[in-house]
Amino acid sequence: MTNEHIPPVSGDSTAESDPIMSPPCVLVFNAVDPTGAGGLAGDVLSIASVGAHALPVATGAYARDTAKIFDFYPLSEEAVTEQARAILEDSPVQVIKVGFAGSPENISAIAELATDYAELPLIACMPDLSWWEDDKIDQYQDAFRELLLPQTTVLVGNHSTLRRWLLPDWSSDKNPSPRDIARAAADMGTPYTLVTGIQLPEQFVDNVLATPQAVLANEKFERFDVLFAGAGDTLSAALAAVIAAGSDLPAAVTEALQYLDHSLEAGFRPGMGLAIPDRLFWAQPEDDEEDAAADHEGRTPDFLQIPINETKH
Repeated sequence: MTNEHIPPVSGDSTAESDPIMSPPCVLVFNAVDPTGAGGLAGDVLSIASVGAHALPVATGAYARDTAKIFDFYPLSEEAVTEQARAILEDSPVQVIKVGFAGSPENISAIAELATDYAELPLIACMPDLSWWEDDKIDQYQDAFRELLLPQTTVLVGNHSTLRRWLLPDWSSDKNPSPRDIARAAADMGTPYTLVTGIQLPEQFVDNVLATPQAVLANEKFERFDVLFAGAGDTLSAALAAVIAAGSDLPAAVTEALQYLDHSLEAGFRPGMGLAIPDRLFWAQPEDDEEDAAADHEGRTPDFLQIPINETKH
């Protein structure tokens, strides 16, 4: 595969020319999540974990616990714009990452900013919005489709979420392929789509970077028996950070997916609801060989019976 099919997503040379060796910077738009499962907290941890620096811009705040989202309180578009423009005028940014913008008005504000910085790759994640009211979902996704997809370099989302959003009239008995979904995104101006969570036989899932014409990268992983919150933010933030560091797109997707898999495997459950990824899995002390061998036998997803970092299968 040659690089002629991927966008100019290399980070600039600021970090190399700066004697302090500053890490590449990622401007992040997302909501405040008090559980730390996703949102800005998850983005900052993921981006730092893979070697970049996050410039977080808050779009609002969830009222939620690890089991359920109760409400969301968006910030005004003026507040979002002022946060972003202040830091954009101060710090060099290599990549923009958009998580949950919170409202159609905030999507419009982010899209306007992206137009002013059109040379920067933009990684956008469409989260699961099933917790929200139907009319708010429709308004949000319509604004995203019309205003932000034309600015997006890579769209990241779960197969079922992207199918319902981008192909609502799909009538075939066969599920749409990643290329079908990528074609729908490309119709709105997005050249690359990373489709995750594609169900495969024998407890495996596939994750595919696609264009309408080709599959550029894919990674298959064994499916976890545990439900997680924050996986989409973890993946898209890691992808943005790796791209900011200068990797080409297929290599960045592979690295970000492997990072996500390790984060989920080391996941933990801080409350009584869903598990969350451990973005700092690499900082945990390693078991000795005998303990690791003993732990590998009879693993269970019951977080109440097992210690941290033993969630897989």
